Amino acid sequence: MAIVETFKRTPLQLFNLPQHFVIPLFQRPYVWKEDEQWEPLWKDIRRVAELRMNEPHLNPQHFLGAVVLQAHDAGSNRVTTWNVIDGQQRLTTLQVLMDATSAVLAQAGADRYASQLESLTHNSANFIPEEESGLKVRHLNNDHEAFDEVMDAESPVDYASLKHSESRIVKAHRYFTTAVSQWLGAPDGDDFGIKAEQLASVLQADLQLVTIELLSSENSQEIFETLNARGTPLTAADLVRNFVFQRLEAEGGDTKKAYKEDWPFETKFWTREISVGRYLVSRSSLFLNQWLIARLGEEIGPQSTFSRFKSYVEHDAGHKMADLLPVIKEQAERYEAWTEVAAKPSGNLSVVEMAVYRMQASGVELLKPLLIWLHEPGRNLPQETIERIVEAAESWIVRRQLLRLTGSDLGRVVADIIKRHSGSPADDLADRVVTYLSRLNVASTYWPGDNEIRVALTTESAYRRFPRARLRSFLEAIENHYRAETKQPQAERSGFPIEHILPQKWRENWPVSSPQEEQERQERVHKLGNLTLLTGPLNSKVSNGPWDTKRRALLQHNTIKLTGRLLDWVGDADWSEAQIDQRTAALIDVLLEVWPVPEGHNGQVVDPQAKAQDWIELKHLVDAGLIAPGDKLIATHRDFAGREAEIGDDLRIHLDGKAFSTPSGAGQHLRKKATNGWYFWALADGRRLRDVRAEFLSAASTDEGQLELIGGEPEPAPDVRS
Repeated sequence: MAIVETFKRTPLQLFNLPQHFVIPLFQRPYVWKEDEQWEPLWKDIRRVAELRMNEPHLNPQHFLGAVVLQAHDAGSNRVTTWNVIDGQQRLTTLQVLMDATSAVLAQAGADRYASQLESLTHNSANFIPEEESGLKVRHLNNDHEAFDEVMDAESPVDYASLKHSESRIVKAHRYFTTAVSQWLGAPDGDDFGIKAEQLASVLQADLQLVTIELLSSENSQEIFETLNARGTPLTAADLVRNFVFQRLEAEGGDTKKAYKEDWPFETKFWTREISVGRYLVSRSSLFLNQWLIARLGEEIGPQSTFSRFKSYVEHDAGHKMADLLPVIKEQAERYEAWTEVAAKPSGNLSVVEMAVYRMQASGVELLKPLLIWLHEPGRNLPQETIERIVEAAESWIVRRQLLRLTGSDLGRVVADIIKRHSGSPADDLADRVVTYLSRLNVASTYWPGDNEIRVALTTESAYRRFPRARLRSFLEAIENHYRAETKQPQAERSGFPIEHILPQKWRENWPVSSPQEEQERQERVHKLGNLTLLTGPLNSKVSNGPWDTKRRALLQHNTIKLTGRLLDWVGDADWSEAQIDQRTAALIDVLLEVWPVPEGHNGQVVDPQAKAQDWIELKHLVDAGLIAPGDKLIATHRDFAGREAEIGDDLRIHLDGKAFSTPSGAGQHLRKKATNGWYFWALADGRRLRDVRAEFLSAASTDEGQLELIGGEPEPAPDVRS
C-alpha cells in the first residue's frame, strides 16, 4: 500500500505558492455540467457567503471533496509541479469559478479582491519562463486549448468570439460569470462592497479540500482505485436517522418507542427514489431537505442536507430531539397525504393538492418548502391566506415555464420568501409575499407579465417546445377553468391524449394550392390553438382524415369541454389557419386568467441584456438608427490608441483591408487574443459600443418594444369560450 500524506486545505493554502497542477494526458476530459455540478456548487458557495454576512458567528464552511496529487521529481528552474491523479473536475471548476469571479470584480472596480483571486489562478510572471503559461492548473489533455483561452481572455470576456466557445469549460466560465454578476448586483449598490468582500473570502478561506499527496515514487493507481471503488452510498435520510437516534439516546430518550412511533421514513412511500432534475434521491432525503429549507429559509443543496440538519439541531433548533421528532412526523404525514391525493386520477383537488399535482407533471419540486412552511404546526394560517400565496407562487413559476425561462435561481427566491416573512402577521402575509414576487426584476427570477406571455405563445410551437406532461397540465388547467364556470368536477388526471386538430400528417387530406399556403399551414400545426384533449386516442386513419370525418368522430366520442367548445365555435365551417390563430389567442387569455399577476404588473427587468444580449448584432443598432454605415470606430485599448475601423454598407466592420461581422472579431484581429469588442470599440463621439447596445436593449425591454421587434401587436381574438 502506498504511503501518503493527507491534509485539509483551503484554496488559499493549496494555490498560494507558485506551482503547477498538471492534468495528465490520460485523464478524461472535463464533464461537469450546469444542473448537476456548477449550479449546486454555486448555491453552496453563495449560501456560505450569505451566512457570513447575516450570521457570522456560525463560521460557515463548505467541503468540496478530495483530490489526489503526486509530486514531480524536482527539476531545475521550475516551480513545484504536481500531477492531478484524481479530482481534476473539481480543481478545474474551482479555478474557472475563481477566475470568473476575479474578472467580474475587476470589471466592477473591486481590484483588491480581484487581485487576491487572480493570485490563486495565475502564477506571477517572476517565477515562470516566458514561453510557459502562468496558469496554475495545466491541462495536457484535449481541454488544454479551451481552458487556456478562457482563463487568459481579457475581461469582460466575449464568449461568443472565443475559438472554443462551445467547450464545456468555456460554458462553465460563462455560467459563473453570470451567476456572480447577478448575485453581486450593480457596483454602486449599497451591499456590493460587503458581498464582494465575503465572496472573495469564501473562495479563499471557507472552502475545504482534502488533499492526498503522494511521493513521485508511490503507486498512484492503487489510491485512485480505492477512492473510486463502487459501493452503495448512505442517503441523507440514513445519515439523519443515525444522528437523530444517537442524539435521542444521549438525551435519555426512549429510542425504540421513538423509532416505532415518530420516525415515518421506513415505508415504501419514503424509500422510493424520486427524479429531481437528473438526480435520483430517496423521497425521505428530499423531504428532509425541503423541511430544512422551510425551517431555515436557506437554499440547501441535496448534498448538504445532513450537515445542515446536524448544524440546525446542534445550534439553531432550541428543542430536544424528543420534541422535534413529532413535529417532523406531522409535517411528513401531511406531505405524504398531498402526494398520494395528487397521484389519484380522479376527484377534485384543493389549491395545494393541485399545485403538488402540477409540480409532479412539470418535474419540479420548487414549491414544496413553501407548502411545508405555510402548514407548519402552530402557524395556523387561514386557508384563504395559504391559497392566495400558493396561487401567486404557482403563477410565478408557471409563467416562467410558459416562456421556457430558467428555473435555476428560483429555489433561492422560495427560501428568501420564507426567511423574510416568517415573522409577518397572518392577515398581512399574502400581500407581502405577492408584493415580494412582483418586485423581482432580474431575468433569472422575475414574474412575467401578460404581454410577454401573449407575444411568446402567439408564435410558439407549443407541442414541440414543452415536455408532454407539462403541456397536458396547461391544457388541463384550461379545461378545469371552463368546467368551473358551470361548477362541474375537475377533469380526470389520467393522461388524456393531446390531439392535433389540423393533423401532423395533413398533406394528403388537407391540401393547399401554393408553397406559401403550405408553409403557413405547417407553421400552425403545433400551435396551442391547434391542440386539444381527448378521452381516448382516435384511430390514426380518422385522426389524419379530412375535417368532416374527424369532426364527426370528435362529436361522437368527446366529453372534454376544451374540444366541445371548439366544435361548437367552428360549426359547419372548415378548420383553418385563421381559426387556429384566433383560438391560440383565446386559450392564452384563459392561461393568463388561471395564473394571473397583480393588477398593473408588467414583469419588466432591469437586466434586459441577460435575456437579449446574445442576439444583438450591428444590424440591429443600424436599423434602430443608433449607428450608421460610414461611422468610425476607435479602439479604446491603450496599446491600440488611435486605431480606427469603419462600419461598411454591408454592416460589417472594415479594418486593415478585412471585414469582420462582429466587434469582437475586429478587436481580436488587432490584439491577437480573445477580446470583447463591445468594450474595445467606441464611436467618434466617445460612446463605447456597449453603451449603444445598452441603449438599444433599454428601448427593447418595454412591452411595446418587444411587440414592435416582432412586427407589431397581435390583433385581439374573438371570445370563443362562450
